[in-house]
Amino acid sequence: MTEDAGDPADLAGAPLLQIESVEKRFGGFVAVDGLSLDIKAGEFFALLGPSGCGKTTLLRMLAGFETPDRGRILLDGQDIAAVLPHQRPVNMMFQNYALFPHLSVANNIAFGLKRAGLPRREIRERVAEMVALVKLEGLEKRKPDQLSGGQQQRVALARALARRPRLLLLDEPMAALDKKLRESTQLELMALQKRLGTSFVIVTHDQEEAMTVADRIGVMQAGRLEQVATPRQLYETPASRWVAEFVGDVNMLDGSIAAREHGRLSVTTSGAGTVAAAEPRQPLTATSISVAIRPEKIKLSRRGPAADVGHADAINRLDGEIAEVGYYGGLTSYKIRLDAGATLLAKMANTTRLDVDAYRTGQHVVAWFSPDDCVVLER
Repeated sequence: MTEDAGDPADLAGAPLLQIESVEKRFGGFVAVDGLSLDIKAGEFFALLGPSGCGKTTLLRMLAGFETPDRGRILLDGQDIAAVLPHQRPVNMMFQNYALFPHLSVANNIAFGLKRAGLPRREIRERVAEMVALVKLEGLEKRKPDQLSGGQQQRVALARALARRPRLLLLDEPMAALDKKLRESTQLELMALQKRLGTSFVIVTHDQEEAMTVADRIGVMQAGRLEQVATPRQLYETPASRWVAEFVGDVNMLDGSIAAREHGRLSVTTSGAGTVAAAEPRQPLTATSISVAIRPEKIKLSRRGPAADVGHADAINRLDGEIAEVGYYGGLTSYKIRLDAGATLLAKMANTTRLDVDAYRTGQHVVAWFSPDDCVVLER
């Protein structure tokens, strides 16, 4: 597992949550495999990965619904692995919200407070505070079936926050919302988290969601963390080929190193000829490598880059033909079949309302990109 440090100032002080070599098995299946992770106070952290990678199992161990077979889970330095769910300063918001259908909005929010034995006056004040926090004023007496999906989600969030947990866990909290509502809710959730200063850990398989809301993201695969980094670091400097292919769209050109000179690698590829790439900071131990280029880094033109574009002689220029065109409103994607045999995906912003600058299927183009936009990964 690779972790990028980011801003050194962000690492000051002891972490709120420390997960140390945690393992969880179900029979012969290893759901979480010796995983270690630190999460800071006030951080919005996302666990991202494919189905079955162990992210929900890890979340359930943090909540207390599962117990680690090995390892420790420390919250504020205290081992909470054996602490019952209702006794730890952690709360969880479930994917299906788990609202009580027979209780009103106010009573759903108050449920955990009543179980904790808080005085009635304090419960009323706390419920009113939570209702205002998630903007549900006037809906206190409604039942869950009288609310929209977005309103139900707000009730579940208010109930999870009502006991003022040190750590809030969110299991796919926006999976049931439509795209527009999901996007607006993501922004509201971020603002709420910053306002409260509570540490949030969200589990999601939605890459866009993780990139939007999280300060850092942990990408999981087969029970392990492949990389922990900020969204930008994860996207621009993936630690492995698997991470690069899992997070967003990417072009992979497989090849071998032919030469090294002045911080540049000359890579002989099987379907794109010779490509120049920036030499990575970490020393390479293999000669068989892949050159990764994000689609938006690839420019298209009819004749190639202009002479005044950076060091034009150092720009990679690949001739090909437009094979497919996909229009998505804000951008257009192009599949380019290179003369050398490989296929590249390019994405270009639609900066004009008319399609005067668009390319069409069958049209000859030059795909060009900078060596600095290439990420070299070992195979």
